This record gives sequence, structure tokens and C-alpha cells, in this order.
Amino acid sequence: MAELFWLNDTQWAAIEPLLPKLGGKPRVDDRRVLSGILHRFREGLRWRALPEAYGPRTTVFNRFNRWSQRGLW
Repeated sequence: MAELFWLNDTQWAAIEPLLPKLGGKPRVDDRRVLSGILHRFREGLRWRALPEAYGPRTTVFNRFNRWSQRGLW
């Protein structure tokens, strides 16, 4: 299994302002989720194979879809 990917502080500082801010209940940390999304694509994993260290895979998948619909990438 590949080593987990985590955004470093410099990368996160550049990306964080681009993410939409949502109110409501506390959620899985955006940095953790984005690291998971990037790991998934770097390693060519299926969503169901994403390590739990990034949060629930349904959360990571849903956040990816939401950000995609908003034109983040």
C-alpha cells in the first residue's frame, strides 16, 4: 500500500481560501478530505479503497462531487 498523502502547510495555505465556506454542523476537516481526494487520484484508487485516515469515504466522495459542481477544479 502506498504511503498516505497529506497537504503540507504551504500547499494548504494556498488552497484553503479557494474552498467554499459552509455553515451548519461541524464536518470532517477540509484539509483532511482534500488530501484524501488527491491521494485517491495519485494512487488510482477506487473510492471504496480510500484509507479511513481521510475520513469516511462517502464524505470524501460527496465533498469531491460538491466541489466539482461548484467549479473548484
